[in-house]
Amino acid sequence: MLVSTKIYFLCDFCGTDGDHFPYFCATCHLIVHKNCISLPLHIMITRHHHTISLSYSFRPNQVEDWMCKICYEKVDISYGHYRCPASRCRYIAHALCATDKAIWDGTIMPKGYDERSEELVDEPWNLNTDVVEQIRIGELMVASEIKHSYHDHNLRLTFSGKTKDDDSECDGCTRPISTPFYSCEQCKSFLHKECAELPKEMPHPFHKHLLTLVNSHGECGYSWCRAYRRLYQGFSYRCYDVDCRFGIDIQCMLLSDTLKHPSHEHSLFVVHNNEGTSCSACFKRLYPWEVAYRCMKRCDFSLDVGCATLPLTAWYKYDRHALTLTFSDDSEPFQLYCDLCEKKRKPNRWFYYCADCDNSLHLNCAIGYLPYMKLGKKLKEYWHKHPFTVVKNIWNCPLCKVCGEVCNGQALECKESECNFTVHWNCLWDLRE
Repeated sequence: MLVSTKIYFLCDFCGTDGDHFPYFCATCHLIVHKNCISLPLHIMITRHHHTISLSYSFRPNQVEDWMCKICYEKVDISYGHYRCPASRCRYIAHALCATDKAIWDGTIMPKGYDERSEELVDEPWNLNTDVVEQIRIGELMVASEIKHSYHDHNLRLTFSGKTKDDDSECDGCTRPISTPFYSCEQCKSFLHKECAELPKEMPHPFHKHLLTLVNSHGECGYSWCRAYRRLYQGFSYRCYDVDCRFGIDIQCMLLSDTLKHPSHEHSLFVVHNNEGTSCSACFKRLYPWEVAYRCMKRCDFSLDVGCATLPLTAWYKYDRHALTLTFSDDSEPFQLYCDLCEKKRKPNRWFYYCADCDNSLHLNCAIGYLPYMKLGKKLKEYWHKHPFTVVKNIWNCPLCKVCGEVCNGQALECKESECNFTVHWNCLWDLRE
């Protein structure tokens, strides 16, 4: 029954306070927010493989500590909460966390709904490849030749060795190719085995709807990753729900809701509301709607998605060793210089370092400003009449039209003979403005 007097109370369904007109059950002595009356009994969220159900324990004392898998704060199970009913599954979330608009798409699951498979990848209908030929390795059967939906020819598997071109990149994630990978014998095309086996549809903790694998770059020849506002080419996952334009690149798609990063001693967890938070690696202020990884042990440590997806190793053409992503530097101030651009490095910023050769590089000098754009690919900018080509280390090419310096990373170059136009990627924003 509706209480006709404004009172202060704690809602038995969500565990938060209220100071308006609650609903009250005289038989059970429950007092509830008006909005909590309509909390659904069963819902599905992309954070978990099973349906989660609204549960009420109503115990006076909590014997076991439970942690919400969304906000990572303690759950008092004497109030309503969502829990996975599957045996041996300990997934639990606050009622308001599970039904937050950023987490739940509003779909109510019917009673007795049979949960989706824990591994969508294993479903035959959810694969992008047809197996042409298999080989046996020990007790496993491995696809040695496949036909992928996004390539016209068959692709053959390589377990070891190098490509003919050291700059070869994966057509799926646009990262440098490494074994094992599939390659086309008829054209210069490569796919990491992991990228070739990506499913057609996948849930992801960054978004509340199911995402679909696509191989589209839009009218300009590239797309924007909505998880970290960066440009990319290659495969991506997109949401096709009405009025939703969410899409993320493969690097972000391979992340999960937890992250163990070598830069921090504790595990990091995905958090959607990051208002007032800064990234502990690049010190950029996070927007309230941005997804980030945070430490929940009061370390005040956070990583934005861009820093969380930085490769742990990189290559510098004047060093025969791999450079390692390094998180702190105890060098003297006069030693804090980048060996590529010869400009100063900030002592509290991450960098790439080779201990054998004592080479230190800025992040962008090591991996470029466009690490997920394929070299040699065409893209179109509205303010220029010709398409641009993505290039890197163009020491012998014309100077940048904006800053007047040579490029030590990636840039956009117009190949038309009468144009001779080159611009660094980080200078491109000045032209757009």
